[in-house]
Amino acid sequence: MIGRLRGIVAETAEEDALIDVAGVGYVVRCGSRTLSRLPEIGGEAVLHVETQWGEQTGMKLYGFLSREERRAFVLLQSIQGVGPKAALAVLDVLPPAELAAAAAREDKAAIARAQGVGPKLAQRIATELKDKPITDGPVAAFHAQIGPARAPSVSGEAVAALIGLGVAEPAARRVVEQAAGRLGDQAAAPALIKAALQELGR
Repeated sequence: MIGRLRGIVAETAEEDALIDVAGVGYVVRCGSRTLSRLPEIGGEAVLHVETQWGEQTGMKLYGFLSREERRAFVLLQSIQGVGPKAALAVLDVLPPAELAAAAAREDKAAIARAQGVGPKLAQRIATELKDKPITDGPVAAFHAQIGPARAPSVSGEAVAALIGLGVAEPAARRVVEQAAGRLGDQAAAPALIKAALQELGR
């Protein structure tokens, strides 16, 4: 089973990337958010991989930029009615910390923003993930202190701060994701905001 790939980005498509590892090309299915954060063609990437096998489909590799994203992908598929496509769609609109916060609030509307996820499935996802550890980061620690209903999202805080500074929401989300990719999953909100502003050239 393949759990991690480190190699050169050889090609990218709408739903996957070709990663060249010592001359062997691996086709890795990725969500659009992951694909947008990969290095340019010729750059080196490290992907955390979930390997799945089906009698009809054979082996498929699903790639993520963090262990938490891979964990969330696996947790989502433990829910009835959620397959790989829906799990990737959820993670495209809600990174792990934001997914944990949405589940804690039972915010089915946030989850239902994912393509192909209706209100009933969104409610099931929120209910079943409510008490499960999606992330080990600051959000999880905050859960333990004040309870899940008030758990914040570091990325969400950074996005809200940028919107407050007059940045359009799509641009705010994009630069926060880019900043998070550079700083890592454990970055605090102030550092994330500063890095995101640098991405915007401010």
